[in-house]
Amino acid sequence: MPGEFSLIDQYFKNVGTTGQLSRLGIGDDAAVLDVPAGQQLVMSVDTLVAGVHFPETTSAADIAHKALAVNLSDLAAMGATPAWFLLSITLPEVDQAWLSEFSDGLKKIAGQYEIELIGGDTCRGPLSITVQVNGLVDKDKYVTRSGAKPGDLIVVSGEPGNAALGLAFLQKKISLPKEIEDLAVKAINRPIPRLCLSVFLQEYANAAIDLSDGLVGDLKHILDKSGVGAVIRQADLPVNNWIKQNNAYQYALSGGDDYELCLTIPEKHRDQIETWNQANPDCLLHEIGEITKSGYYLTTTDGSIDLTRQTGFQHFGD
Repeated sequence: MPGEFSLIDQYFKNVGTTGQLSRLGIGDDAAVLDVPAGQQLVMSVDTLVAGVHFPETTSAADIAHKALAVNLSDLAAMGATPAWFLLSITLPEVDQAWLSEFSDGLKKIAGQYEIELIGGDTCRGPLSITVQVNGLVDKDKYVTRSGAKPGDLIVVSGEPGNAALGLAFLQKKISLPKEIEDLAVKAINRPIPRLCLSVFLQEYANAAIDLSDGLVGDLKHILDKSGVGAVIRQADLPVNNWIKQNNAYQYALSGGDDYELCLTIPEKHRDQIETWNQANPDCLLHEIGEITKSGYYLTTTDGSIDLTRQTGFQHFGD
């Protein structure tokens, strides 16, 4: 049976590339990096656990994609560009076929987003994957959750709700028409980190967050950090036709795992949203509400719902 170091050599060497040089990568006790002059390092780490963050039946390639994509989404929300990442993987056993598929999937997404694997760890135990990403941003150009101002437009990318719909389908809680099924399952297994928006955020956004735990709860993080309120309009949520027809907006409002971006933009930059949409039809931006001085409400055809006490998914909730 191969040992830890032979597993690293066989499956995790030469994963991804980046435009940045690492002084020392895989093969030593730690990596050594140079941060280019005039830039700052942005770091994020997430753990994915089998049965919690992905169904036990998820393919190795999909797990690899998601493990890196959810971390890249954090960089996107900060306006950063990917550079390097670290991987820690816990395996119940050495399954060569599974590892080969995982490695191929990891190489594919790392190459797509130009990020290099520079180190990590392997050990035995219940299946879980931890990824730490490191990105770069021009000095003081990063975007945070704390800059939203009254009057800002609330904008989301893509179609929130698809991933939660996909999870419900995989758990056999709902049935879906084939075209929606394909869309939803792809959303839960293969989220798209919206790194294409990094420069847009730097130029126009006052605040941003990625939607990992549901729109209502994640937007509330911006409101709390910024000391403001918000009104969002259910009718303006960019959801798929199945959600609209079944009035199943809970998938978009409180479902997680979308990894779309929610940002606030000064009203004077509204025209830039349309300019972006014309040039980027695969990553459309949608205005869904406004930042207010206080309160947190959802407007529907039946009236207004107070969202103040609602939160997103929590691992250790009450």
